[in-house]
Amino acid sequence: MESGFSILMFIFAALLFLYAVIMAVTKNYGLLPFKATVSVKPKHPEQYTVQLAKAIMLCALAIAAGAAIALWNMLVGAIAIIVGMIFAIWIGTKIVKNE
Repeated sequence: MESGFSILMFIFAALLFLYAVIMAVTKNYGLLPFKATVSVKPKHPEQYTVQLAKAIMLCALAIAAGAAIALWNMLVGAIAIIVGMIFAIWIGTKIVKNE
């Protein structure tokens, strides 16, 4: 199974994107893991949840792009996922800090 890695990463990216969409639509702060809700006390939980959902969507997009590249070349795809995740986390922290 040559494309197993890509399929697994597409599934992971789709589930991550679905989680982010549910967070953004419902604006439910309770969807975050318990440790995150205890450690982070935002002034506006609904706005924080939407901003965090945007950051999660960026990470899902980076994983999906790397998976698409991995269909062509596995090593380049893995590198693209790593570089894309670093970039997505960097941009995501800027999005979440703008609360």
